[in-house]
Amino acid sequence: MKLIESVKEFGGYLNRYTHDSVACQSEMTFSVYLPPQAAHGNVPALYWLSGLTCTDDNFRVKAGAQRYAAEHGIALIIPDTSPRGDSVPDVPEHYDLGHGAGFYVNAVQPPWDKHFRMYDYVVEELPHLVEMHLPLIPGMKSISGHSMGGHGALIAALKNPSAYRSVSAFAPICHPLNGAWGKGCFAAYLGENAALWQAYDATCLVQAGAHLPEILIDQGTADEFLVDGQLQPEAFQAACLQAEQPLSLRMQDDYDHSYHFIATFIGEHIAWHAKALR
Repeated sequence: MKLIESVKEFGGYLNRYTHDSVACQSEMTFSVYLPPQAAHGNVPALYWLSGLTCTDDNFRVKAGAQRYAAEHGIALIIPDTSPRGDSVPDVPEHYDLGHGAGFYVNAVQPPWDKHFRMYDYVVEELPHLVEMHLPLIPGMKSISGHSMGGHGALIAALKNPSAYRSVSAFAPICHPLNGAWGKGCFAAYLGENAALWQAYDATCLVQAGAHLPEILIDQGTADEFLVDGQLQPEAFQAACLQAEQPLSLRMQDDYDHSYHFIATFIGEHIAWHAKALR
C-alpha cells in the first residue's frame, strides 16, 4: 500500500492508496476514511461499491458520508470500480464495459479474464490488505453500494453471508441477467454459461436459497434507470417475498439516480450499519 493523499475531515483522515493487485493484475487505487476513533483503537468498516463510470473519488467527494462515519466510529473502504491502465482492455466508446464497469464479477472470457476479477478483489484481496495495514477490527465489516455497486454489495453479502454484518444498497441493479447493462457485461465477461450469470445475480441467488438476516434498499421513484428496466427492484422484492427473505425496500418519492439521492439517505444507511457493527 502506497499512501498518495491524506486530508483531515471531521477529526479523521480521508486517505488514498495505490497497490499492486494480485486479483486484477494491475495497480489499483482505493480510498479509506479513518474516523477519529481509529487513532485510539481498531474500528469496524463499511465497504462502499460505486456504480458505472465511477472511480473511488465519486463517493468520497459527493456523498457526505464521512461526517456520519465519524459520528459512529466506522471506517469507509472505497475501491475503484474496475482495473485500469494501458495494459487493461477497454471499450472507450461504451461506458458500460471495460474501465469503470467491472460489475464485481470474475471474468472468464478473454481478453477480460486476466484483469477483470473484481469479485475476488472486493471480497477477498482488499479486506485482507486493509485489515493487515490499517486500524480495523478483522472481519467486522458491512457493505453497501449504488447501482452497479448496489448489485456488487448484494451479491457479495448473499454469496458470503457470514462475511458481512449487514448489507444495504441504493438503486441497485437487482436482476442483471434480465437488463441491458447486465446482459452486455455478463456476455462479455462470463460468456454464455447461464449458471455463471445466475451466480452473480441477486434475484437468482435469493431464488436459489441464499439468505441474510435483513436487506435495506432505497430506490428513487424518479430514477430514469428504474423506468427503463435496468434496476428491477420489483423482481428482487418478489423473490425475497417468495423466499421469506427480510427486505426493507423504501421507494423514495421523486428522487433520481444521482448522488443527490445518495447524500440524502446515506446518514440513515450508516446508522443502520452501525447497529450491526457494534
